[in-house]
Amino acid sequence: QGGIAPGGLNFDCKVRRESTDLKDMFISHIGAMDSMARGLRVAAKMIQDGVLAKYVKARYSSFDSGIGAKIASGEATLEDCEKYSEENGEPQRISGQQEHYENMVNYYI
Repeated sequence: QGGIAPGGLNFDCKVRRESTDLKDMFISHIGAMDSMARGLRVAAKMIQDGVLAKYVKARYSSFDSGIGAKIASGEATLEDCEKYSEENGEPQRISGQQEHYENMVNYYI
């Protein structure tokens, strides 16, 4: 479907619940916009405080040099990746720490 170009929100009014009055639909739109506004404020505060930036930088630091930088820039070939894999073996499994990040977001909410 391609979404809404060039972006934006889509608030539909389909009858899905028992609240079918025009007033109910109007109130639901207000609530949705309030939730969106609160989410944007939370996101702005998190960006301003830099709470996730250092974790994202650390998480993807392997793309700053070596084979990671070659992959990120599009310069690495499949053969380069194969050679790297043969020489270095299986990569170390590192936790994505999703629960930690979710709780950081929840703290701001």
